[in-house]
Amino acid sequence: MTDTARTNLLDLDRAGLETFFSAHGEKPFRATQLMKWVYGHGVADFAAMTNISKALQTRLQQLAEIRLPEVAADSLSDDGSRKWLFRLADGNCIETVFIPEADRGTLCVSSQVGCALNCSFCSTAQQGFNRNLTSGEIIAQLWMAAHLLGQRGEGERIISNVVMMGMGEPLLNYDNVVRAMRLMLDDFGYGLSKRRITLSTAGVVPMIRQLREDCDVSLAVSLHAPNDALRNELVPLNRKYPIRELLDTCREYVGEGRRRVTFEYVMLAGVNDSDQHARELVQCLSGVPAKINLIPFNPFPQTRYLRSSNNRIHRFFEILNQAGIVTITRKTRGDDIDAACGQLAGQFQDRTRRRERSQSANKVSPV
Repeated sequence: MTDTARTNLLDLDRAGLETFFSAHGEKPFRATQLMKWVYGHGVADFAAMTNISKALQTRLQQLAEIRLPEVAADSLSDDGSRKWLFRLADGNCIETVFIPEADRGTLCVSSQVGCALNCSFCSTAQQGFNRNLTSGEIIAQLWMAAHLLGQRGEGERIISNVVMMGMGEPLLNYDNVVRAMRLMLDDFGYGLSKRRITLSTAGVVPMIRQLREDCDVSLAVSLHAPNDALRNELVPLNRKYPIRELLDTCREYVGEGRRRVTFEYVMLAGVNDSDQHARELVQCLSGVPAKINLIPFNPFPQTRYLRSSNNRIHRFFEILNQAGIVTITRKTRGDDIDAACGQLAGQFQDRTRRRERSQSANKVSPV
């Protein structure tokens, strides 16, 4: 068989691997055996899997592969954050970011090459869109990061949390994202708890409902505005799924109990950061189990937005806090290497021509 005909085993969750092995005359337990090697020990070479027979190793080399991306760039921030540019088999490049903290290590994972949405304050969105990532390309980001960070074996947890907040809208690549997250959750995969995986969405309402049934990980929603008129400008998806419908769905997602939805709110000077916006946000979230992350805007080339001042962010925080809403002002990490929230761009061919149109619109005519 040629390389192109080989099955990338990273594309298969445990059930998929059991089906693969059964189809080739092997017992289903081979699936967990292989998962322990690939995810538990970080081994991608079949020949190094010592409790698998030589005959099966040879068959796997003919039938399958562990397809990993190439490291096109590796950048380290002054604050310890690390960003990788991974080159995929088709030449497209995506970005993945690791953020170390005292009590956790968080990996920010991409789900698409670019983004199919067009949020006006996000660098990724302005770059356009090429395609969805496969589940193998999603989980490979975690495999590569663990390998490059030197994580060894099941006992180590350099990466303790995963956030689906990289390039792309995860819920528009639903099946592949869910399959990859199941590998993150699987005891024979990375064994993360549902509370340590967070999916961030701009608000694809039907898929939020579906996610609750299939894989109810922690949910974060890119809100960024307290009313439909403003959110329509910042997050165009709001025209299809307006705020009230979105919040009703979020309330259903967490149900009764102690869970909260995290609402992300990027602070844009003179756009969404006034006292009135804060008070409106308090009313908007009434009755919704909510935690708010205030995100200082991270600039990128040709953006028309400015970051709110520290004083304005603090005042906004105080209004929310006094209203009893759990509020955190997110510390900007990795902005010196363009790894902060909203700055990921990658390298790829834009099929939407959004990038080309944006550049044309920003050209200044000679006097």
